[in-house]
Amino acid sequence: MSREARYGLLYSEYEFSPYVRIPFEKFALIIVCFPLLAFMFCISYSVLFNFESATYTHCQVYNMLPSISAAIGNFSPQREIWQGAIAIHAVPRFYIAFEYLHHHYSVLFPQDLWIGQIAFFLNIVENVALIILSFFTSSKFYAVHEKAFITFILGSEMYMILTCILQSRYKKQSRVSFKWKKRFLITNLMCIFSAVYFFMRHNSLCEPYVYTLFALSEYIVVLSNMAFHLTAYFDFENKDLVVYKHGVALTER
Repeated sequence: MSREARYGLLYSEYEFSPYVRIPFEKFALIIVCFPLLAFMFCISYSVLFNFESATYTHCQVYNMLPSISAAIGNFSPQREIWQGAIAIHAVPRFYIAFEYLHHHYSVLFPQDLWIGQIAFFLNIVENVALIILSFFTSSKFYAVHEKAFITFILGSEMYMILTCILQSRYKKQSRVSFKWKKRFLITNLMCIFSAVYFFMRHNSLCEPYVYTLFALSEYIVVLSNMAFHLTAYFDFENKDLVVYKHGVALTER
């Protein structure tokens, strides 16, 4: 083998040798942990150090828990920690959305691919809306925050529903993933209806603790949404996220 050929082979190996190889299960867990830990910190810190302000509403009745908007957007350092967590996890979330799109091309029948494309679009919309509502807080940009929040809820619900429909039409189903997706979707929908009911009741009757039930319902909506996205752990098991010099790829283990 000539020197030029050996050099070319070594250069090729250098170009395509992985810098980092991460099991996708760990990657999915790490990405979800950013908003999860930030969420837990914001709620806990608000209750411990901003209780009166965080639980105050126009009804001026006693409440035990702050709303999510108040906990993540009205106080410091909660606001900065939440925004930082969302910013860090945003790009990996977009990457996972693209990987799901490619995944659907391999596991769906041709007549169902258009549903996978709509699910991909809704996944992107959900992530963009989450970024906007996190950085445009309700205390300073209420109109923008409200519209982004509504978009996030609608986008995430439609995405979860479509994903469950898609998974029921896979060529080969992942039973564990599908089972947990359905459970988290049902939990999410039930708590959204509960949150709407308690919010309207609080505004109309101003009863003590009703806003607390609204806040608790909100928490479960957010946590079940995170758990739904964590089911990527099952969808991409036995795969590694590999970082090369010129990009990343999902490869078989």
